[in-house]
Amino acid sequence: MRHFILLALIVVGLLLLAGGQTQGNERATETATFGAGCFWGVEAAFRQVKGVTDTMVGYMGGTLKNPTYEQVSTHRTGYSEVCQVTYDPTRVSYEKLVEAFFRTHNPEFFCVSDSDSVGQYGSAIYFHNAEQEKTALAVRDRLQASGAFDRPIATAIVPASEFKPAEEYHQRYAEKHHLPSCQIAP
Repeated sequence: MRHFILLALIVVGLLLLAGGQTQGNERATETATFGAGCFWGVEAAFRQVKGVTDTMVGYMGGTLKNPTYEQVSTHRTGYSEVCQVTYDPTRVSYEKLVEAFFRTHNPEFFCVSDSDSVGQYGSAIYFHNAEQEKTALAVRDRLQASGAFDRPIATAIVPASEFKPAEEYHQRYAEKHHLPSCQIAP
């Protein structure tokens, strides 16, 4: 009987160890956050990029505990509409996501209201770490130097703050309502 209990404990231990190894082999994802006008189109565009594993639209930059779309639309909350992108960095680089971001909208336009730092529909890259900031600045500077734009790129590159998910009806809105989306190359 003792041998059976010992064998059972060994088997359970091996199963737990194997389970831990399986979880360790899962691909790690990273987060990127972008504001480029109405978040419905931004989300639809990023959902086309190979390597993007999930998206969620929401608000960033303000101070209300639970902002609503109606509150953000007053332009008095400090929030911007953003799309938070979860991606697999082994399939798509942050640099490629930043390049895709610049193809989704006109980065020469920067929407600022009296109380918003970026504005509800402002062009902004919200970096989550120093490497993202460095990459975003490099891509912006490279595009500006390329002459692809007639005016200076007005995109804000600012630290990410707390992300507040938008109401459920905004999530995958373009997809749910069969609206045309921005077309960007993967």
